[in-house]
Amino acid sequence: MNLLEEYRRANFFFESGDPRGAAKLLEPIVEAEPHNSAVRQLLARAYFNSAQLNGAETQLRALIEHDPSDHYAHHVLGRTLERAGRFREALPHLRLAAAMKRQPDYQDALRRVETWLGKSAPE
Repeated sequence: MNLLEEYRRANFFFESGDPRGAAKLLEPIVEAEPHNSAVRQLLARAYFNSAQLNGAETQLRALIEHDPSDHYAHHVLGRTLERAGRFREALPHLRLAAAMKRQPDYQDALRRVETWLGKSAPE
């Protein structure tokens, strides 16, 4: 199997709106290349977009374990936990992502979870 070609196919599936199809193609690539962060991130996004939240959480935690300063992985993990209704667990990841990188969607997700938890956003 040509991993690069399979990754390109998976990316095409993902961009074409078929995250489940992309995930099926990406799973064996992640097994073959467990330290490839780009592949693991796309698999996490494919799982998230197809509501396979446990799979997304597993991949995102692996990314964070490999690189704790990965703000995007923290943000998407926070969003994954938020989507699963696990707001208290989501909050630290969303706060960290928002502190590491000023991005409107990071701030929006943080405010949303703080509101759910009845906390006011820091000024």
